[in-house]
Amino acid sequence: MAFGLRLPWTRRQQPAPSSVKSWASGAMAALSGEAGARWSGRSYAAIAREGFMRNPVAHRATRMIAEAAASVPWLVFDGGREQERHPVLDLLNRPYRNGAGDGFFETLYGHLVLSGNAWINPVGTADRIAGLQLLRPDRMRVIAGPDGWPVAYEHQAGGRRQRFPATPEEGPGLLHLKLFHPLDDHLGFAPLEAAMMALDLHNAAMGWNKALLDNSARPSGALVYQPRDGGNLTDEQYQRLKAELENGYQGTRRAGRPMLLEGGLDWKAMGLTPRDMDFIEARNGAARDIALALGVPPMLLGIPGDLTYANYQEANRAFCRLTVLPLVARTAQALTTWLQPIHGSGLKVDYDADRLPGLSAERDALWQRVGNADFLTDEEKREAVGYQRVAG
Repeated sequence: MAFGLRLPWTRRQQPAPSSVKSWASGAMAALSGEAGARWSGRSYAAIAREGFMRNPVAHRATRMIAEAAASVPWLVFDGGREQERHPVLDLLNRPYRNGAGDGFFETLYGHLVLSGNAWINPVGTADRIAGLQLLRPDRMRVIAGPDGWPVAYEHQAGGRRQRFPATPEEGPGLLHLKLFHPLDDHLGFAPLEAAMMALDLHNAAMGWNKALLDNSARPSGALVYQPRDGGNLTDEQYQRLKAELENGYQGTRRAGRPMLLEGGLDWKAMGLTPRDMDFIEARNGAARDIALALGVPPMLLGIPGDLTYANYQEANRAFCRLTVLPLVARTAQALTTWLQPIHGSGLKVDYDADRLPGLSAERDALWQRVGNADFLTDEEKREAVGYQRVAG
């Protein structure tokens, strides 16, 4: 049974010139969207909203990097010897009173991925740091001096501004961690920003799929009006026709409902079908570009079509070696330089990469090779696998 579309021009009318649409005979009433590509902004808020908070691939990849990097235990050396108890070790394991170090560094690495910058504010006196505080990147501003180099950092939140000198006279100042930026001397470049076009494409593909379902799972098209008497649609007729289409033929419950056209109307499909657009492959390609920019193997995110690594274990090992550990090593080196004026030049902040599950296979192979080396003494074997020599 066909559902008729009551058309408003069954009776011949003579529209006034001021109320007639400026369409010639045989013109099309196009039911399509606005042309032209629209891209998201490049600010921290736009990247966080469109990427981490809206896109599942970017969200999961960012969480994987931040959580894996934050799970790496810290080591503190003083005078070349590892310290089991040290004020710096206590500070890193508990940066603030009611929080653990994992959550603190997870937020820090998240700031680096989403903005390319992270700021740590020391809490305490000039000769002792009692806690650490993270400052959100979008609330920070670099103030440059006459020579172009930073002289201060300004933090704005809640309508208040606070200025921190770049080189304080007493005690450590703000620690600014940043990733490489080829065009900015003061701020870092966010890895996710390099994938913003792929991110917009992936989000648009999901939005397109949702709109396709909302519009009866059909591509957009046009109703071609070919009047026999040379008349045109008035504003009232056009609005009534549009209302009939929206109320009778859009939505999942009305999917597949046949349309009865009369009075010189003909339907012309204009949109490409999902097969023509290669919808699934375009979406997977955008997802792979997002994962590539963040340094996460697509295999770990469940994205099909990636044959770079032979198995999941190899992909996980590459993720730890090429993405997680360089980020942790950069942070460890920055913390060492930042804390040495208080704790002495012999201080070194390091990390224990053996605790990463993705590197367990490499660790087992190292132990086996060192254990089979008969030309090494026990003390040399301990040193080769990263343990300190034991006196006697």
